[in-house]
Amino acid sequence: MKTIQYGKFGDVHVLQMVDIPQPTIASKQVLIKIKAVSINPMDWKIRKGEMKLMSGSHFPKGTGVDFSGIIEEAGKDITHFKKGDEVFGIVNNLMKEGALAEYVAVNEDKVWVKPASLSFSQASTIPIVGAAAALAVEKIGDITNHTEILINGATGGFGMYLLQLLKQKGGLVTAVSNTAGVAFAKKWGANFTIDYTKQNVLDADKPYDVVVDLSGKMGYDNAKHIMKEHSAFINPTPKPIEIISTPVIDLFVGKKHIVLLSSPSSKNIPMLVKAVDNGLQIEVSKTFGFDHVTEAYTYAEKGGYIGKVTIELN
Repeated sequence: MKTIQYGKFGDVHVLQMVDIPQPTIASKQVLIKIKAVSINPMDWKIRKGEMKLMSGSHFPKGTGVDFSGIIEEAGKDITHFKKGDEVFGIVNNLMKEGALAEYVAVNEDKVWVKPASLSFSQASTIPIVGAAAALAVEKIGDITNHTEILINGATGGFGMYLLQLLKQKGGLVTAVSNTAGVAFAKKWGANFTIDYTKQNVLDADKPYDVVVDLSGKMGYDNAKHIMKEHSAFINPTPKPIEIISTPVIDLFVGKKHIVLLSSPSSKNIPMLVKAVDNGLQIEVSKTFGFDHVTEAYTYAEKGGYIGKVTIELN
């Protein structure tokens, strides 16, 4: 079968399409014919060697984490799935395996039934950013129509899910995005929008109960100026030192700095599927073919697009 691999850390040009044997499955695994794979920043951070302490330096490596597809074969101990089921999921080892292949073998607890209302491309976007958004909502805690929340970078993949989950909870959301994203933020339910190309949100005399920095550019020190006395800063892109130090700092301050570390689970995926059933919209900005993986990652790594970028396989 064809798969995408790379034999050294580097830019998009290290990605190669190669032929390898089709995987075999264990008794509690399913073999999935891949239909679509979602692109995540994790993909290129691993490929560039930025996460080598977790991913290791053994090659070749695959790429892509979350996917959708059709079950080709179910292990003898599988009871929840059968051949022909349409599913979405994640690879077994996020740091060392790749979903960009014609077939993948995964454990049954890494796969969920695809909502019938979604395309394969849309479904492939759910696990990574959806789970992170679900965890952010959980960390925020009680949300009412008086909870004032700012999302900085509100119309990328993560923001798309978070904004809509917060609105389903009743939050009062201000979405910060580029000019093209403003219309989408309004469509997804944002109460207020800020076009960062025209206004610096830090200049506004407006405090928030929660500030979520999805852009990774604001930072806690800057965000403190627009946070209420008792509030929270949600940080999904922490530096290693922040992972270690923030729990200690938070013991002594009213403005909490919450580091977000998430992974898809049997708890948050069903909640996301329910949110889709309740009207959560998934925007796929652009879709590339399996023969255009280099172009797909080049486009994705530039950023600035709405929602997610996916790669579709026949």
